Amino acid sequence: MEINFIRHCPNFRLEQFRQSFVLTLLETRKRDQHLLNPTVIDSFRGYLEEVNVKSKAIPGSVLITTAQGGLFCGGFDFRYARSHAGGSVDRAFKEMTDGFKDVVKDLLSLPMPTIAAINGDATEAGLMLALSHDHLTMRQVDGPYLRAELLSRKRSYPGYFAALIRSKVGCPLARRKLLLSDEQIDAEAAAKIGLLDWNHEVASEKDALEVAKTQADELAKKEWNGELYAEMRQLLYPELCKELELTSSHDC
Repeated sequence: MEINFIRHCPNFRLEQFRQSFVLTLLETRKRDQHLLNPTVIDSFRGYLEEVNVKSKAIPGSVLITTAQGGLFCGGFDFRYARSHAGGSVDRAFKEMTDGFKDVVKDLLSLPMPTIAAINGDATEAGLMLALSHDHLTMRQVDGPYLRAELLSRKRSYPGYFAALIRSKVGCPLARRKLLLSDEQIDAEAAAKIGLLDWNHEVASEKDALEVAKTQADELAKKEWNGELYAEMRQLLYPELCKELELTSSHDC
């Protein structure tokens, strides 16, 4: 499979294969957790904008987001918050949650299907990043887990987090387990609550990125009208759109 390199920086690499794009969160040091701070968030948004621009010349584009190493994304960077707080960790935390809100808005506005290929754990804002995609794939053998980890952080989180959980996790019991019991969800449990939706049982031993690329090839055949696709996606989640202050031509 021919892969065309597009761009990279210390935290991200963007590549293209056939009609689709692969955005990879890179390891910058051993046991990297791909933590989200304002610098990483701004870079992430820049790459999403580049995908948006390039997709206009490629019918049937799909975005896959994945990560190197043992974690998909460990959430917000509290080391950054403590070192850049200027006397206020709360202010630094708000800067991160406000910035990440724009990442979620960008993903919900992309004119193409999106897939999170989760080869490592996704926790806290990392879980929200995964759920901001249209589809999820997870490695099932010795696989990762999803965990909200909000209660354990002992911090109030923004309303769009809860709206995202309510919009993407249909089962009330599963939502309670995620948010109020802080339970870990593996691929099998994620499939039971409808988060994995692409014949995942036939790919139990495959890498999540490999499964995502197969899925992307199938989606690309439909050659979506990108603007209509983004509009229909937003119409599916009116509560989330309201929390994100995101409007379409039909007003979410």
